[in-house]
Amino acid sequence: MNISLEDARQLGEGILVRHKVSEQNAVPTIAALLRAEMEGIPSHGFSRIPYYVGQADTGKVDGRADPLVSRPRPGVVRVDACCGFAFRAFAAGLPELAAAAKAQGIALMGVCNSHHAGVLGFPVADLAAQGLLALGFANSPASLAPYGGRKGVFGTNPLAMACPRKDAPPLVIDLSMGLLARGKVLQAAKKGELIPEGAAVDAEGNPTRDAAKAFDGALLPFGGPKGYALALMVEILAGVLPGAALAIEASSLFTPDGPAPRLGQSFVAIDPGSLAGADFADRLELLLGAITAQPGARLPGDRRIRLREAAQAAGSISLPDELCAQLHALE
Repeated sequence: MNISLEDARQLGEGILVRHKVSEQNAVPTIAALLRAEMEGIPSHGFSRIPYYVGQADTGKVDGRADPLVSRPRPGVVRVDACCGFAFRAFAAGLPELAAAAKAQGIALMGVCNSHHAGVLGFPVADLAAQGLLALGFANSPASLAPYGGRKGVFGTNPLAMACPRKDAPPLVIDLSMGLLARGKVLQAAKKGELIPEGAAVDAEGNPTRDAAKAFDGALLPFGGPKGYALALMVEILAGVLPGAALAIEASSLFTPDGPAPRLGQSFVAIDPGSLAGADFADRLELLLGAITAQPGARLPGDRRIRLREAAQAAGSISLPDELCAQLHALE
């Protein structure tokens, strides 16, 4: 069914507030989920609300947490999410990170005791909208097997980069290390759909296209050893560096039981003018123009931009009827 953006926002915020989530946490959380719906990423959109509600009800995520922000060094921002939602932690820490990067030329932010990072491209895009080149790293509960293995050691561990553009929305590159995101596997399992060959193994380590068996088994990294190496890199930067839980220590984001996941995220923000000066924007457009000049070639994120603009023009999003019924039952 179609639902207006404003009605969707009010519905989502109202549900969270009714389930032990403060308004200060509900607002940035629903904003991120609604943004995902607008950009055609339903696996990170309103389908997450029932999981968030279940975990807020049990205290697995502290819906009333207030993040603690500190500056241990001039170019370093530390955010303790206090076992609350990552989106509130980002809202608290990113302004400090942006200020530090503009003052120092480059700055680092680490988030610990956090939760689901959502679409990692969003926080880096927000930094790029302020004229900063940004990198983001996030870990998640173990679901991805190392190359040659069959047991999850990493999450799908996304990394994202965004850079400001001249007279255009920021360029955003956002990828996870699995051939499929775990949320997409869960959606496929619910619909009884097959997943691509080579994307996962079952609990016994056998290749499978059955989404339910894959969810109980392990996902495989894209690009074989290269994807595995990137997943390891992200785990170090997002988990070890900020002092967060490792993927193998974190509890599931899809069940209400168990301890807080205590996940981690890290961001690097760079003032491009500190090195490239005023030439950065023109040089970037020269590079991107060489890509878009080729028939059939497009820039990463172009589809998301088109979908977001279409949703803004329509003033609405479309949600599955079954999900809408689920959400209204939580009101």
